[in-house]
Amino acid sequence: MYLTRIFVAILPAALAVLSAASAHAQPFPAKPIRMLTTAAGGGLDFGARVVAQALSGLGGQPVVVENRPGSLSVEALIKAPADGYTLLYNANTVWLLPFMRDDVPWDPMRDFAPITLAAISPNLIVVNPFLPVKTVKDLIALAKARPGQLNYASGNRGSSIDLAAEVLKVRAGINIVRIAYRGDGPALNDLVGGHIQISFSTASGVSSLVKSGKVRALAVTTLQPTQLVPGLPTVAAAGLPGFEAAAMQSIFAPAGTPAAIVSTLNTEIVRVLNRPDVKERYLNAGSEAVGLSVDEFSARIKSEMVKWGKIIKDAGIRAE
Repeated sequence: MYLTRIFVAILPAALAVLSAASAHAQPFPAKPIRMLTTAAGGGLDFGARVVAQALSGLGGQPVVVENRPGSLSVEALIKAPADGYTLLYNANTVWLLPFMRDDVPWDPMRDFAPITLAAISPNLIVVNPFLPVKTVKDLIALAKARPGQLNYASGNRGSSIDLAAEVLKVRAGINIVRIAYRGDGPALNDLVGGHIQISFSTASGVSSLVKSGKVRALAVTTLQPTQLVPGLPTVAAAGLPGFEAAAMQSIFAPAGTPAAIVSTLNTEIVRVLNRPDVKERYLNAGSEAVGLSVDEFSARIKSEMVKWGKIIKDAGIRAE
């Protein structure tokens, strides 16, 4: 009787352990994966859908995109189970926003399991064609000769376009005046019309104006030249070594996701990012597919935080 009572007492715990072990032994994925991203219709939504479509079928399971505006997608991720079935597709604002706002409810180093850098969206430095400059060196020389007299269009405070301008000002030691615009369209209209002299714009938004000669492109802000504007030099090659400022599309899982699942997700996502059809879809949308290992991506985030944290603090940038 005594042994029977012991058996009855330990049976539920034993069954729970066996159930957990069985669940862990299941191949991943064994159910649909959801990919959280920002509001529908933007560049991040597009990138998330490209990856989700290419990845669907892994383990016979679909990958479903779920849109949540603003930072709600990030907040939903950090509350999700750390089992690999909830992912986040978002920008480098995930690790930069805490430098620009005091009320951010996440810690980039504590709350995320980095999967990979999915894509980079280059920015271009463009000028009104009547401005007497043809290179970044020319622009820097003119700005130094006329401090505070040249103005430039910038996106929302803390955006990749805004940060590109700030790092150029710091690295080149120039004083150019920021004019805030909400979106590339109005800014480029004023650039073409001569109301502003300089703009930091997305490659996709400005490439047609460059080709038509309505604006002059001086350089691309990525470390490597971009296929989106062949032949355009980088800012780094124009005399500012190591210069890089671009929007980065990234994929994360919740912190604590098992390393084996993180590795599987990285391997499969990098595989689809290297597919020619996926690369072409990104290029057509103004971005370039990347795909880093988990270690490479983690190191990239840490170096980005060190670099941009100082620039943001020194410039007093607060997100809008």
